[in-house]
Formats: sequence, structure tokens, C-alpha cells
Amino acid sequence: MVERRPRKQSATRLTAGDWTSAALDAMARGGLAAVAVEPLATHLGATKGSFYWHFANRDALIEAALQRWESDHTDAVITLVEAQPDPLARLRTLIAMVMESTAGPQADSIELAMLATASHPHVAPVLARVTERRVAYTAELFEALGLPAVEARHRALLAVSAYLGHAQLAHAAPQVVPGTAAERSAYVDRIIRLVTAPGDDRQE
Repeated sequence: MVERRPRKQSATRLTAGDWTSAALDAMARGGLAAVAVEPLATHLGATKGSFYWHFANRDALIEAALQRWESDHTDAVITLVEAQPDPLARLRTLIAMVMESTAGPQADSIELAMLATASHPHVAPVLARVTERRVAYTAELFEALGLPAVEARHRALLAVSAYLGHAQLAHAAPQVVPGTAAERSAYVDRIIRLVTAPGDDRQE
């Protein structure tokens, strides 16, 4: 059988979304440095002309990819979580979704790539905005459970910190984190019990 190579696609057949998706995949594999026009064009079976049809330069692609990351990994997640019937179900769904995203060989590495390039002038403002949005939304869930605003913010910081720490562990030492779906579900239950346990609600 003759192996068929992917045909070059015209500028109008590849969309800007195709390029941003490829850029995010490259970032997940090799960080911001992996976003380069020629390798991405080769990966997509396209020409550099297709790239310049959609983007003025590499910086424009990076900015578009970061906007897509923000939309797909924060806005879309919040939308899904908000479909749940009550604050506790929303909190559990949120924690389960973000923990599941770190599991297995298909684990989402883009979060770690963002943190590794946190000081980059393109990444820094997006990462700051995304982090604040995540903390603020999680705090809203705790407030809806009846916690005072200050305590809700404290617990939101704990929850987001736990996620980031779990993501690092899952990447660096996957054998130490829950491996099966059942183990991860039980792990999420334990996190929920810890972060919703009665505590000192004094305003400090």
C-alpha cells in the first residue's frame, strides 16, 4: 500500500482556530518556545502563507492562543459548572473536572506551560487574569454555601493551590497521585470534605 502524505492546505481551508489549536498543543509539549511558524505549518500540512493569511506574526498567534486557552480552560469550565443544580454540586463538579484534567497520558500540560513562562510579557497578564477569575469564582461557590466573604476567599485560595500542586505532582511523579477513576472520585470527595469543613469564620 502506498503511504499517502497529507496534502498542503490552502490559506482559506485552514482557519485561525486550527493555528491556535496547534499552537496550544505545541505549548503543552514544549512551552512557549515550541510555538514556531514553520514547524506548525509542517504539522498542519500547510504553508507559511496560510499562517500569514490569518496572523501578522508569531506574537499575534501567541496572543490568540492565550485568549483561546483562557476561554476553553476557564470560561467554558465555569459555564459547565454553572449548569449544576446547587453550590455544593457546582463545587464538586469544578474540583472533579480540574483534577481529571491532570490524569493519565493525555493530561493537560498547558497549565504547567503557562506557569513555566509566567513572566513572559504575553503570558503574565493572561495568567494573572485567569488565576484571579478562578479564585474569585471558587470563592463565590463557598459564599453560596454560607461562608463569610473572607473565609470563602481563603478556602478558594486553598482549593486553587491544591489543584496547582496536584497538577505538578501528576506531571513530575504520577505514581503518587490517585491513578484510577474510582480513586480520583474518592480523592475529590476527601477534598470536598476538607474545604467545606466547619472552621474559624472570624474576620481577620
